[in-house]
Amino acid sequence: MRRIVFLGSPGAGKGTQAAALAQELSVAHLSTGDLLRAAVAGKTPLGTEADGYIRKGLLVPDDLVVQILRERLDHPDTSDGFLLDGFPRTLAQAELLDRFVPLDDVIAFEIPEELLIERLTQRRLCPVCKTVYNVVTAPPRIAGHCDRDGAALEQRSDDLPDAVRTRIAVYHRQTEPVLKFYQDRGRLRTLDARGTPEEVRARLRALLGLPATP
Repeated sequence: MRRIVFLGSPGAGKGTQAAALAQELSVAHLSTGDLLRAAVAGKTPLGTEADGYIRKGLLVPDDLVVQILRERLDHPDTSDGFLLDGFPRTLAQAELLDRFVPLDDVIAFEIPEELLIERLTQRRLCPVCKTVYNVVTAPPRIAGHCDRDGAALEQRSDDLPDAVRTRIAVYHRQTEPVLKFYQDRGRLRTLDARGTPEEVRARLRALLGLPATP
């Protein structure tokens, strides 16, 4: 069993690496957004309670988010482990999580802020299939259009420069105490998240003690 947490700023590459690693290890890939959407869609009691906050434009309280995660971890697909992508986001979430589930690996994706801004402002999304492109490092074959369905690509409003800087500032304010929480307990390891996905993946595998891919 392997219980892994990936932490890092928006645009640090957590999602890309988490999806590939979770598939390889055959463990559940979980993020806060996915957890909340699934609970709300499933109309669970906790999901209904969370939906009340979401509809009012409020943040879902930390204890409720952790309860939803705990409920999700009772599903059979987490029996061999899980990978938490960007969770916990706050110190309160980390402290609550620590009470009921031991973690094997806490990996912090580190990358310079200016590179994060560059990555996110270059990102484009297909509104149909949700494929994500980067206009510089991973462009579509036909500029401005999705390779899969030809739809016109869009730039999310929160990927505009001012919004990106705000997202990064929020991350630092909320999540840096989480990094210290795990560092003080000797669980935190840092990963250089610069470079191509392949280069980052090679460093990640070495950090986790996994064999190098061919």
